[in-house]
Amino acid sequence: MKYPTIVSALLLALFSAAAWAQTDSSKASSGDFLSDWFRRSARAESEQPHWAAPMFTVTPRLVQQFRYDIGWQSNRGFTNANYGSGRGLELVPLDRIELYVSAPPYITHTKPGLNDGIGDMTFLVKYRAAAGNPEHGNYVVTAVLAATVPTGTYANGSTDASVTPSLALGKGWGNFDLQGTAGVTVPTGDRSVLGTPVGLNLTAQYHLLKYFWPEIEINSTIWANGKNDGKKQVFLSPGLVVGKFHLWKRVGMAVGGGVQIAATEFHSYEHNWVTSIRFPF
Repeated sequence: MKYPTIVSALLLALFSAAAWAQTDSSKASSGDFLSDWFRRSARAESEQPHWAAPMFTVTPRLVQQFRYDIGWQSNRGFTNANYGSGRGLELVPLDRIELYVSAPPYITHTKPGLNDGIGDMTFLVKYRAAAGNPEHGNYVVTAVLAATVPTGTYANGSTDASVTPSLALGKGWGNFDLQGTAGVTVPTGDRSVLGTPVGLNLTAQYHLLKYFWPEIEINSTIWANGKNDGKKQVFLSPGLVVGKFHLWKRVGMAVGGGVQIAATEFHSYEHNWVTSIRFPF
């Protein structure tokens, strides 16, 4: 494969999760670090809805997994491939807290004159303020704070770091659920160019035949300030997540796919096809 880091990242994640998973529930009384960790993450999972994380919208649920996405953005006959797509390791170290760090993405281009290289890394913290599992309301309310660091090379990222505070909500009715986020991105510099875009995302999802989670998303960005002040970009995004399948001990696997389709005249790209592989543990 041309980019062996993809395979390396997946294998490292799987082996790491498998090693962690060796500490099973029978050892919980010993009070060791991993037993305590997994007991907390299992409790966090049991206290919230059991939906699949959408393809594009950040889920308000607390999730413990390694996720790796690959996206292909097409525009005017050219394609940018993003190996990583800002996904990575998600951990639940405390009852209401999730920590997330992306694997360094690698971006390639078919348009002449553009250099391939590393993209920006993303860090994220979730605080789940309220939640109920399917027997207690099937809802979740979560505060999210994301930060993007300009690690990109050859203009494959932003010129400045940014922070994005968001509110994430979800509510389920039987096999149907809605998950959504609303937030604003504030760059640490160059705001006259980058602006302060507002992101709005909504996912309608249905649970079908145990393993299937078809969905439709609306992903919107409204720019305030900057060079795109007043412009709006909307994508309609059908997708499907399948899983999770049990692999070994605590380790599972889920896969997904979806496409963002530009629905407004102004857009950064026409289509974004994404495939996703996840190893929850």
